[in-house]
Amino acid sequence: MGSELENAMGALISVFHSYSGKEGDKYKLSKKELKDLLQNELGSFLETQKDTESVDKIMHELDENGDGEVDFQEFVVLVATLTVACNTFFWEDS
Repeated sequence: MGSELENAMGALISVFHSYSGKEGDKYKLSKKELKDLLQNELGSFLETQKDTESVDKIMHELDENGDGEVDFQEFVVLVATLTVACNTFFWEDS
């Protein structure tokens, strides 16, 4: 058993790979895989999102290399961005 941070890193890797490769490249998330991951893993953060094109927008922002898929590095950018936003929100509220 590792430290709390090591466990969090392992969980991040595990979550990514549990969704990637169901279709196409096993090391990347397709648009459908990304949508499933966002709905299942971040649903409570995104439940107020009413924009039906939100996954398209997220995919466009994350897909830095323009290949139409999100690799692990691009995915980590999303998680880091959300984590910073949550930290700011929760830290300022305490």
